[in-house]
Amino acid sequence: MMTNLFSVFDPSTSIYSLSLNWISTLLGLMIIPYTFWLIPSRNFIMWNLILNTLHKEFKTLIGYKNINKGSTFIFISLFSIIMFNNFLGLFPYIFTSTSHMTMTLSLALPLWLTFMVFGWINNTQHMFAHLVPQGTPPVLMPFMVCIETISNMIRPGTLAVRLAANMIAGHLLLTLLGNTGPTLTASLLSLLLVTQIALLMLESAVAIIQSYVFAVLSTLYSSEVN
Repeated sequence: MMTNLFSVFDPSTSIYSLSLNWISTLLGLMIIPYTFWLIPSRNFIMWNLILNTLHKEFKTLIGYKNINKGSTFIFISLFSIIMFNNFLGLFPYIFTSTSHMTMTLSLALPLWLTFMVFGWINNTQHMFAHLVPQGTPPVLMPFMVCIETISNMIRPGTLAVRLAANMIAGHLLLTLLGNTGPTLTASLLSLLLVTQIALLMLESAVAIIQSYVFAVLSTLYSSEVN
């Protein structure tokens, strides 16, 4: 019996006080490497097309003048690990690591901190100029500096909360609807199954969209420090 509504998202599987839920994050390390030893299949070719498309888009977002070789692969890897964990969470009895701030903040905070340290050390004047948007009246400049500073400081938090909240919302709705199944009649149960399938399809789209949004926003944040 659940102690509260969100207890289904708490890590509970453990052996000798060692939580096993987070092992779901490492399942890709056991599955993905085997594809490199197989004859290229349609899935492998499709994944390569997705990666090439992401590489071109991230290269455009960063800017051709500021891009360093291999920098887009950081964000492609970020997109891949988030999307993989989002999809794993849709399977029964697999822990959704991306619905926890421990996971999302661990991805967002080091990225943001690295961008800030790199920008303030190498492009100090550009970072100061970025605090005041072009065309701001002199009277509003102190307020704009405060607003821009606050908006910059909350970026890792907004990245982490956006991903975790979207993953929790869909899973929570699926859990709530699924718990009403034993009390429904046969006609309502068929309607519930159709609704659950539709929500599962929606969650599959959300899994891709949220990983893409996280990677794109990280790319935009990195382009601002160059």
